[in-house]
Amino acid sequence: MDSSRRPNSGPNAASPMGPELARLIELLARLPGLGPRSARRAALHLAKRREALLAPLAEAMALAAEKIRPCSICGHIDTAEICSICADPQRDDGALCVVEDSADLWAIERMGAFQGRYHVLGGCLSALDGVGPEELRIPQLLARAAEAKPREVVLALNATVDGRATAHYLAEAFADLGIRTSVLAQGVPMGGELEHLDEGTIAAAFMARRGL
Repeated sequence: MDSSRRPNSGPNAASPMGPELARLIELLARLPGLGPRSARRAALHLAKRREALLAPLAEAMALAAEKIRPCSICGHIDTAEICSICADPQRDDGALCVVEDSADLWAIERMGAFQGRYHVLGGCLSALDGVGPEELRIPQLLARAAEAKPREVVLALNATVDGRATAHYLAEAFADLGIRTSVLAQGVPMGGELEHLDEGTIAAAFMARRGL
C-alpha cells in the first residue's frame, strides 16, 4: 500500500472530533458511573439531539450553576439560602439526622419515614485522605446541636470503615453534650435471601436481631 495514502494513526494522528466535543466528553467522564466510553456515547447522543436535549441541558446546567448553593443551616444543596426542609415549620426539631451528602438525604426523604431535620457533613473522616473534622461540617453540627439540644441524633452514615469511624467520633462528641445518638440498623434487606448476602451483612443481622 502506498504510504502516502495510508490513514493517519499513532499519537500525532488528527483528532476525529472538535475541541468542544472533546471537552464535553472529558467533563462527562468525570461524573460518577461514567467512564470515557460511556461519556463518548452520552456526548454523541446529545450532539445528535441538539435541539431536544443538548440545548435544554446546557440551559438547565447554566441556571443550576447560578442558583444552586448549600443551605446555610444544614448544608443540603438547594436554590435558597435556607433549604426547603430547614424552612418547613412542620418538621420535628427534636430529631436530627446526620448524613454524608445530599444523595443520602434524598434517599431517606423518598422513604418518607423521617420527619425531623438534617445535617449534611459533606463526607466522612478519613485519616488516609487527610480528611479531619475541620474539612467537614462537623464543627457546625456540634455547635448546632449544642444550641438546639435535640432529643436524638440519628447517625445515618454509610456502613464503611470511614463511615463507622465518623459515627464513633460523633457519638462520643454528642455524649459529652448529653445528647442521645442512634445508628441505622444493618442486616438482611427486605426480600433478601441469605444465600445471596455477604458474611458481613449476615453477621450484622445476627447482632441486631430482636424478639418477635
